[in-house]
Amino acid sequence: MKPTPTDPALLPIAFEDALNAHDADRVLALYAPTATMRTVTGEVISGSTALRREVEQTIAAHPHITNTTRHVLIGDGTALVIVDWSMQLTTPDGHRVAASGTTANVAGRNTDGTWRFTILNPTGTA
Repeated sequence: MKPTPTDPALLPIAFEDALNAHDADRVLALYAPTATMRTVTGEVISGSTALRREVEQTIAAHPHITNTTRHVLIGDGTALVIVDWSMQLTTPDGHRVAASGTTANVAGRNTDGTWRFTILNPTGTA
């Protein structure tokens, strides 16, 4: 497994690599154990079990994501990570669809200097 980034600006790249590899464990390693996510359907989920379910459902749709980092603002052990993303997924009936948006995520620095997402909001302000 690839190491967790020591620079929050690398989180979107690590996420892209892990999701495109369809590797749930690598994706989840980028999340804090108590992370919270607002899903693209608007549901707010927290904790490793709910996050794993969401990631595995996404991976089941054979995603391919492209992330373009717009801004990373680093504060005292916290970073705001704004990313434009585009993704292709396969629907249950076999059609390939595209989605895109701008995510507003918060990352926290761990005591070992690595960063993990603590709040994920893939639809940003939408």
